[in-house]
Amino acid sequence: MIIIDGPVKLGGEIKVQGAKNSTLPLLAAAVICKGETVLHNCPALSDVETAVRILEHLGYQCTREGSSLIVNNEMKCCEIPPDLMKGMRSSIVFLGALVSRCGEANLHFPGGCEIGLRPIDIHISSLKKLGVEIEESGGCLRCSAPNGIRGSYVSLPFPSVGATENLMLAAVCSKGTTVISNAAREPEISDLALYLNRCGGRVYGAGESCVIIDGVEELHGCEHTIMPDRIVTATYMAAAAVTGGDVVIRGVDNSHILPMMSPFEESGCCIRQYGDVINILAPERLNPVKHIRTMPYPGFPTDAQPIVMPMAALGKGTSILVENIFENRYKYAEELNHMGANIRIEGKVAIVEGVEKLVGAPVTSWDLRGGAALVIAGLAAEGETRISGEEYIYRGYEDLEQNFAMLGAKIRTAEGK
Repeated sequence: MIIIDGPVKLGGEIKVQGAKNSTLPLLAAAVICKGETVLHNCPALSDVETAVRILEHLGYQCTREGSSLIVNNEMKCCEIPPDLMKGMRSSIVFLGALVSRCGEANLHFPGGCEIGLRPIDIHISSLKKLGVEIEESGGCLRCSAPNGIRGSYVSLPFPSVGATENLMLAAVCSKGTTVISNAAREPEISDLALYLNRCGGRVYGAGESCVIIDGVEELHGCEHTIMPDRIVTATYMAAAAVTGGDVVIRGVDNSHILPMMSPFEESGCCIRQYGDVINILAPERLNPVKHIRTMPYPGFPTDAQPIVMPMAALGKGTSILVENIFENRYKYAEELNHMGANIRIEGKVAIVEGVEKLVGAPVTSWDLRGGAALVIAGLAAEGETRISGEEYIYRGYEDLEQNFAMLGAKIRTAEGK
């Protein structure tokens, strides 16, 4: 478990890691590329380790050199066993890549954090429009493209990040042109398109609601630097905010942070942005974050909603948070209430009455971002906070204890009892 002795006012400098949500589709994209792929700024996370195990099962050689991951293309099979698929939700993105490379794929339904229904129906129906035949049986997906993948017009009913990525990966080496309407606009989509184009692909409009892919014969490997993790950046910012800290975060893409700025500004934090650096200086007591509504990018991201909840819990006033993406995203709120927070959940809405202080307590992490919320709360709470279920947190945060310790936190790991 993770043990935190608080409160401590955080201060100092830290460098943000590469983005988990960009790394995983990039590793899937390496399946399509012939030759060697080198991904720089690749975070050492349990989810990345799962993706590497999938690649190794498929026959690839993966070597880590510092923060770089080298993938050599030696494919041997097109099937992913259920134990690897269930390790993380993003494993479904290998579907489009495998069908593109092999013309077929056999894999199982993915696992991941239990934050609500995340059906893959959009993935399946969209790929079928490109000529992919998919048979579902006993939790297994058997996919083939007997006539090859052919470009088509696909209108997504929801701007799903995973479905957009799967379509891009499937279509990049297809015959003809694919147009994705109502595509996801997240920065991670743009990062994937940048990588594919460096490998010889022709992807246009990534980051907008219409993405166009002109199919090419083949892709070759390349070197690519993974974008910084915007959710981890927000996590460090929120930790500085609740502790009244003064923290400098380096290696940031400030344009990616803009949709998440409102709660920090509303709460009274002073934010300075220059180049790839962001500095947050927090007041002694936060104001409420007022009203936050999660939406697809460029709206406020659902992954950041739990991150700012401890700020609302300690704000001097009432805050309202509305979760529009995942229905079970508030599981962590009960754990925060164990620490003295005053959070009431009514369907999609969380009504938060700010309290003057939180108190350390034994709590449990049920998912990645909810676990990060507990860490943030523990840094501000009086006394000792013990967080079990830490394996969820390590899915998305590299060197968590060391990084917060560098900022002055009293944080450590210990065996659970």
